[in-house]
Amino acid sequence: MKMTYKQRVFAYFLIIFALFTLCIIIFEQKEEKAQRTKALEEQLDKYAEMLHSYIEVNRLSDSNIIKLQHLVAVLPLEIRISIINEEGKVTFDKDVKDINTLDNHLDRPEIRNALYQNIGSNIRMSASTKHEYLYYAKHYNGYYVRVALPYTIKTKSMLKADNFFIYIVIGMFIIVLILLNYVAGRFGKSISQLQALTTKIKDDKPLSEKIEFPDDELGEIGKQLVEILKQKERSKHEIEREREKLIQHFQYSQEGICIFDKDFKKIYANTHFFQYFNFLVDQPVFDLKAIIKEQMFSPVIEFLNKRKVEENYHTFLLNKNGKIFSIQTIVFEDASFEITIKDTTRIEKTRLLKQEMTNNIAHELRTPVTSLRGYLETLDSQKLDSEKQAQFIHRAYQQTIRLSNLLEDVSLISKIEEAPSHFQLEKVNLSQLVDEVRIDLTEKLKANDIKLNVSIDSDLSINGNYTLLYSIFRNLMDNTINYAGQHIDINIKNYMEDSEYVYFSFCDTGKGVEEQYLARLFERFYRVNEGRTRDTGGSGLGLSIVKNAILLHKGEIQVKNRVGGGLEFFFTLKK
Repeated sequence: MKMTYKQRVFAYFLIIFALFTLCIIIFEQKEEKAQRTKALEEQLDKYAEMLHSYIEVNRLSDSNIIKLQHLVAVLPLEIRISIINEEGKVTFDKDVKDINTLDNHLDRPEIRNALYQNIGSNIRMSASTKHEYLYYAKHYNGYYVRVALPYTIKTKSMLKADNFFIYIVIGMFIIVLILLNYVAGRFGKSISQLQALTTKIKDDKPLSEKIEFPDDELGEIGKQLVEILKQKERSKHEIEREREKLIQHFQYSQEGICIFDKDFKKIYANTHFFQYFNFLVDQPVFDLKAIIKEQMFSPVIEFLNKRKVEENYHTFLLNKNGKIFSIQTIVFEDASFEITIKDTTRIEKTRLLKQEMTNNIAHELRTPVTSLRGYLETLDSQKLDSEKQAQFIHRAYQQTIRLSNLLEDVSLISKIEEAPSHFQLEKVNLSQLVDEVRIDLTEKLKANDIKLNVSIDSDLSINGNYTLLYSIFRNLMDNTINYAGQHIDINIKNYMEDSEYVYFSFCDTGKGVEEQYLARLFERFYRVNEGRTRDTGGSGLGLSIVKNAILLHKGEIQVKNRVGGGLEFFFTLKK
């Protein structure tokens, strides 16, 4: 079973303090025993000095050493006294009656020590008495005095150290263990909390409950880690919110977006990418890694395989199934990449249409500008009679009107397409509006003998833009006046109405057009007859303006040849 941090700290310090305590006890016991032994030896040394003094005072020698018995008799009975000469022969021994039986004592440890150090001691078994003694020998001039104390239980107890110190040390050891347990508990709690905190950080788990740390260095570290974890959680939540925004943006984007890792494994793809990809390939697929095998995506693969380090963007156009797609590739720092498929068909068509419109405008402007320049150059360089001058001035004026009408029509159609929100809506009475158009075109209608018949409810109103609604009816009537011929009728009728739309028919009894040209009547600058348009001074934008104005009002328009001759337009306007 794995020990906790507290248990490990407690165990480590327990071992350290136990060894330390044991060493102290052993050292103290050894020192105390040495002190007791020294005290005992000092007592024995006094006995040795008494014996030496007695021998010296009484001038005892080997022959009369027996007189030493008088002094020995007054000494403690348990003390054994021996006198040994320089040759190692025992000349006197209190406890041995026949000293001649004793061996030479120069090899005895205490005698050898006394020979070199003047004194010597040893605890050993006596070879003669078979008892254990504490020997103390002292070397004097010509002999050794040896005093021995029987090494009995009493003697051992005298040499034995006192246990009181051991009890004190053990008591202190227990107190230290209690304090150690408390300190280890504090450290263990801090470490456990830090471990739990680091586990949360490692496993990326939220901080669900408040963690209290003690007021120490570990507590400070823990508090800082808590703050780091909270900051990480806040950053994680912010990243998640940004990620959700990004995914939502990708999901609702009209572009097909797919992100791959460096091994072409899909990380993310929105639904448009699947739709576009399956539209482009011959067989439906669900594994986008198949993009590697598709020939049409070979520019992407070639770019990824051969690109330089600083090259991270590539794009090309792809024509497939009548549509134009822009394929973009962006490579990121970790070698993952993003492929974007964008349907640019409408953009390309708009671009071509604008280019065509620009060319048409330039073409339309060229004729009146050239004519106007010619008339002005003639007036400037030649002297003409007054009648001729008036004729040229009138023709130049007509060309300026044509230029003005063209510029107004171009400006209006551009504004309808590019800034429809700039048109303010208001309540418009259509009956009154058509009547105003009739008044403005009265002279032209009379000049061409055209009869206008209007059947619109007098209170019919819609929420629309007055200028555009006016241009619808004005351009339809101008188109009839210019191209349908003379001695005809124009019929405008509000033939139906529902909760959302009003329905109109606009027809004339004129020439009409061939069936093959009907589908192109609303195209900009399209002319059934170029020469006829030049004569009438039309811009070629009238019916295109009509269609765009109707579309802006959420309506639709169709045209057909009328039975009996002439054109008939059907259109709706949202109320």
